[in-house]
Amino acid sequence: MRKIFLGFIVYVLAELALLIVIGQNIGVLSTLLLIIATSVLGVYVMKNKGMNSVQNVKNTLARGEAPGSALVDTLLTFSGGMLLALPGFMTDLIGLLLLLPFSRKMFQPVVYYWMRKKMKKGQFIIVQR
Repeated sequence: MRKIFLGFIVYVLAELALLIVIGQNIGVLSTLLLIIATSVLGVYVMKNKGMNSVQNVKNTLARGEAPGSALVDTLLTFSGGMLLALPGFMTDLIGLLLLLPFSRKMFQPVVYYWMRKKMKKGQFIIVQR
């Protein structure tokens, strides 16, 4: 619990420092408008690309195929949109990396590893109907 708390404090301080530096370089109003624009973009991405990804998972299941890669793609797309919607430039950068197809491929093995680990511990269960 201490590691999580310490990590959160370090993240908040780094994000605040980055906001101050960017605000000094491009101006306070420009910084605020940029934060608002990325938040609106994040909500748009979560709504539209997220729904397209969910439909892709449904189509994969309808064809009788395993939805593994489509499910991971949906998770990463939704996470990227959510991170873009949060205020801050570090979250925007990570969210953008999760949304771009070529960089999303870097995160897919991490998600597969996390899912396998959860399945082995019995914390992640797939129910087939």
